[in-house]
Amino acid sequence: MTLAPSPQDFERFLARKSFIELGAADRAAAILDPGTARVLLGPFDRLTSPWLPLQGITPQSDDGVTILRGQIDGAPAMVASIESRFQGGSMGEVSGAKIAGALELTLKDHLKGAPTRPVILFETGGVRLQEANLGLAVIAEIHAAIVALRPHAPVVGVVAGLVGCFGGMSLAAGLCSHLIATPQARLGMNGPEVIEQEAGVAELDASDRRLIWSLIGGAQRAATGFVDTLVEDDADAIAQAVRAAFAAGVGAPARTEQVEAYLARIAAYDPAQPADPLAMRRTWGEGEAA
Repeated sequence: MTLAPSPQDFERFLARKSFIELGAADRAAAILDPGTARVLLGPFDRLTSPWLPLQGITPQSDDGVTILRGQIDGAPAMVASIESRFQGGSMGEVSGAKIAGALELTLKDHLKGAPTRPVILFETGGVRLQEANLGLAVIAEIHAAIVALRPHAPVVGVVAGLVGCFGGMSLAAGLCSHLIATPQARLGMNGPEVIEQEAGVAELDASDRRLIWSLIGGAQRAATGFVDTLVEDDADAIAQAVRAAFAAGVGAPARTEQVEAYLARIAAYDPAQPADPLAMRRTWGEGEAA
């Protein structure tokens, strides 16, 4: 039986500020302390991909990534935010280099004795195919920068919106010290639309929203340990979750042990001798804890 929302639930829904509905710069500003945000490498710096005009695509949104500096709980912070409304948040040579460069400069801050808190707001389908190996190379640089920075400061990632986080950037999300997601988020190596395109609708119907979210949605990823914190779509709640992640300090991702147990359960499943005919469905689809 489904219970009707209470009047308090409805009031809370109306009072919330949707994080998903914000653009990249506003999302980053919502994470930072009020009045401290400033944009680095903004549109007037004109750092855009040289490959897009060749295809008749007008560069926008700082090539899809906005970098902001400011403070979180009074401490210096850097937020790299991906704009999903430009090219589906895809990573190209310039947009990826902005994230990698920002992370590398954050590491230099730590080495100089000026600790800076790094946050990445993921909203991406992965590499920008028209930039091919250039995009792949810069995603590898992002991976390396996260790993290098993690011993010095928690690298906090947020996956909030309906685009989700896929491809090489899903690996970047997995490398973060702490990963936050909303129930509306999606996280996986290959997006359902790509799977349907390549393998056919019989393999996966990307229009079946209930199925897709049961497989790769934020709630499922949190239940199986791939996400550390599940937060409702509220800018203040997400900002609080980011602060709590930094308060936890440096350490191995808390989800590592959970993910290893989950993968061990998958590996141990024997379809020839299933103990329960629905075991695999529960493992993949319902996010049942190991």
